[in-house]
Amino acid sequence: MREIIFDTETTGLDPRSGHRLVEIGCIELVDRRESGRTFHAYFHPERDMPPEAEAVHGLSIQFLSDKPLFAARADELLEFLGDAPMIAHNAVFDFGFINAELERAGRPALDLARMCCTVQMARKLHPGAKHSLDALCTRYGIDRSHRIKHGALLDAELLAHLYIEMTGGRQIGLGLGAESAAMAAGLSMRPAVPSRPFREPRAHAATAAELARHAEFVAALNQPLWHDSP
Repeated sequence: MREIIFDTETTGLDPRSGHRLVEIGCIELVDRRESGRTFHAYFHPERDMPPEAEAVHGLSIQFLSDKPLFAARADELLEFLGDAPMIAHNAVFDFGFINAELERAGRPALDLARMCCTVQMARKLHPGAKHSLDALCTRYGIDRSHRIKHGALLDAELLAHLYIEMTGGRQIGLGLGAESAAMAAGLSMRPAVPSRPFREPRAHAATAAELARHAEFVAALNQPLWHDSP
């Protein structure tokens, strides 16, 4: 099964207010494992970079000034995405920006049926807890010490680890399919237990001498706790 974990960085919160996509990072998972294939790109937003947005991701308009427009790499992005399910943290936000850019570039929008949101997953798994990427990485023991600022590819990498843990961890696919197939065929993948000769149970009752020594020991105890019982 192929899935795409992705994240975006933008100039603001709402594409309908003129804010633009400036970075996208995508990681391919195959059967819940990172395949090694990624897509990462920066885009010129054709507008200024608000200071509050730059404070989050560190991408200045000077840095983005020589980067391509989204339309220049739209087809490359769509080819990488294919028809795979797409997983993001607060996925409605990311899908909104990607689809706004695709519309601007004259490309078809992504089907929202492909969307999987790890925030929604976390709310079901951990109701009442914090659901930020940082909080969930802490909960699942994922190292995020190298995350100084937000970055699309870095956050997608963290989210890939988080998604794997939230959907069952690394044990998924480790021979379970083979075992299920063997069981369906009436076979067993468990090692056979060698037969052993029957042995009579050994006597384990205390002897009279042992009981006498125990009674002597108990009588010598100073204020045993059971004397305080009502």
